[in-house]
Amino acid sequence: MSNHRSVVINGDLGSGKSTVSVELASRLNLRRISVGDMYREMAQRRGMTTLQLNLHAELDDAIDSAVDQLQSDIAKSGEQLIVDSRLAWFFFHEAFKVHLITEPNEAARRVLARPHSEVENYSSLEEAKTNLRSRSESERMRFLTRYGADKYRLRNYDLVCDSTRARPGEIVDLVQAAFEGRLGADILREKPPLLLLDPMRVYPTREIEFPAPTGEVDTPETMEPLTIGHSGPDYFVIDGHRRLSAAVQSGLHLVPASLLAEGEEPVTGRLSANDYFRAHVTGPVVEAWERLHRIELPVPAHNPPGVHVGH
Repeated sequence: MSNHRSVVINGDLGSGKSTVSVELASRLNLRRISVGDMYREMAQRRGMTTLQLNLHAELDDAIDSAVDQLQSDIAKSGEQLIVDSRLAWFFFHEAFKVHLITEPNEAARRVLARPHSEVENYSSLEEAKTNLRSRSESERMRFLTRYGADKYRLRNYDLVCDSTRARPGEIVDLVQAAFEGRLGADILREKPPLLLLDPMRVYPTREIEFPAPTGEVDTPETMEPLTIGHSGPDYFVIDGHRRLSAAVQSGLHLVPASLLAEGEEPVTGRLSANDYFRAHVTGPVVEAWERLHRIELPVPAHNPPGVHVGH
């Protein structure tokens, strides 16, 4: 191992952070701590669901104070750990910070497939999706109010990885490679985060006439990184359309990328990432990309003007 930092992993329910953190701890022979387990035990003791506990925590600072103080104390101990927590990135200042993202329907399916318990029990996919969204937003508002920390801001992290289609073992391989300096070292050193994105969920910003030819299939370790913008939960390619096209055709689960801009950060002198997304991810561009690659992209979360809504 090339360093002695802890690795902290966050992501909403269904993102796979527990599975990834357990396997990574085993591979690196490090102790694992799960703050989610602490919350579930606390909810069970109070006769609540985890969503109810999260909502209650918005009114009772003592709940967050106890958990957050524990995380802060653990971080100050200096022990090298694997930490599964949605806020550890804020307390573990020197840690390698991993953020897992997942398509909401897939996250809901995973949570719904788990054994029912007193603290997490959903009767339908839509109920699971709605509750996961509510819980995530509840947590986000608490973190913003309490610490001014936005869990959705990608620059809080060293590595952002999409777990929608990638297998847990595949993700662990890449997290370990990045942690040990074998993947994305330049991006991690100069301007993190390193992004590992599902090419089937990245939007084009211009039309290409022909799909990129595929010969020898690249891997995340060998592929030249794309240049990416981020608007809300959506990702769009600014440079690297041909590489993205080849990745889609080759069936890659993940492609490496650097983040040029997110939210109101500038892509060009006059367009922020949000503005660039609205201006360039248009109906004709998206539809041409879908026809060319015989795929369907998810409907953009913000549904900008001109983007199709028929899926």
